Amino acid sequence: MPEAPRPAVPRHGAVLLHVTVDWYFCLHWLPLARAVLAAGYDVALMTSTTDPKLVRRIEAAGLRLHAIPLSRQGMRPREEWRSLRAILRVLRVERPVLLHGIAQKPVLYGALATRLGRAPALVATLAGMGYVFTATSPRARLLRAGLVLAYRALLGQPRVRVIVQNPDDQAELRRNAGVDAALIRGAGVDLARFTPAPPPPGPVTVVLASRMLWDKGLQEFVDAAAVLRARGVPLRMALVGKPDPSNPSAVPEAQLRQWHDSGAVEWWGHRADMPAVLAAAHIVCLPSYREGLPTILIEAAAAGLPLVATDVPGCREVVRDGENGLLVPPRDAAALADALARLAGDAALRSDYGRASRRLAEAELGIGRVAEETLAVYRELLGAVSVG
Repeated sequence: MPEAPRPAVPRHGAVLLHVTVDWYFCLHWLPLARAVLAAGYDVALMTSTTDPKLVRRIEAAGLRLHAIPLSRQGMRPREEWRSLRAILRVLRVERPVLLHGIAQKPVLYGALATRLGRAPALVATLAGMGYVFTATSPRARLLRAGLVLAYRALLGQPRVRVIVQNPDDQAELRRNAGVDAALIRGAGVDLARFTPAPPPPGPVTVVLASRMLWDKGLQEFVDAAAVLRARGVPLRMALVGKPDPSNPSAVPEAQLRQWHDSGAVEWWGHRADMPAVLAAAHIVCLPSYREGLPTILIEAAAAGLPLVATDVPGCREVVRDGENGLLVPPRDAAALADALARLAGDAALRSDYGRASRRLAEAELGIGRVAEETLAVYRELLGAVSVG
């Protein structure tokens, strides 16, 4: 997708985006930032940085970049205080008309800054409820209770608008935190970049592309591969992605290599060329425990592929059971194996589901639709703030 030129004279003031880390921004949110620029806003980004190439990509898109320290791992008071000071410093420099925080920490810091009067208005995007809402350990339950209290205290402000990506998260926020949220389905997909391709030659290939986390269902994927091998189903099953050491659910690289070397599944590692990865797949699978709206399923739908996923929040928003794919219970390797075997043995069904996936992407998931819905939230909030 060509880089969007930065408007010479912004018409609507500055929007300051706050995202946890540069690779997450580039992977999911850069197209939205381009759309905000094209709509006449000046756009700046504050995020932690990991790669000079990503920094150059962000700046080439016309965004001012503020690198700030932000830990994605736990809550250490000294680090969090350092992050908050950096955020407040950027807010003083940018003086945005609107702060848009994406993911839990940016949302909480943005809401605190708004409560303190340092940000005039906040759009808070919760792109999934995260590890704290999928884990079952006593520590995770304690963190979940604290997070719900923080949401209740900070997200109900008149100058805050909350966005979630699926109806389950919307209902949970309303029920547990008393917060009403707008529903916008995902970060959007470039329908010109992700397009259907002819089925590749060779054995049926199933791809699971995500961060390499246990709660993406990696163990169930590996176990399903063993079940299918025992049945003599000739499937090629591949994991695509890298570990995320900052996430408590990260699968160690040594485990991924062991699976690959033993022939349990293939591990292709990190791949930046996702259209090519999807063109090499016959089926895309995501047996996750919970999602916001998973990018890999959106991209696979745009690429016209049949989908297999778990019947959990986020996944079931993209996978319509019996229409463009199959839904299975979470943490159930046998059911996952059955669904994959059914699609592997029926090329006509894969073709039907793939066409339905593309229709769904065109109707509901394109970046143009997501951008317009997000800009509508901006306009409503800015209008309410100016009246207030």
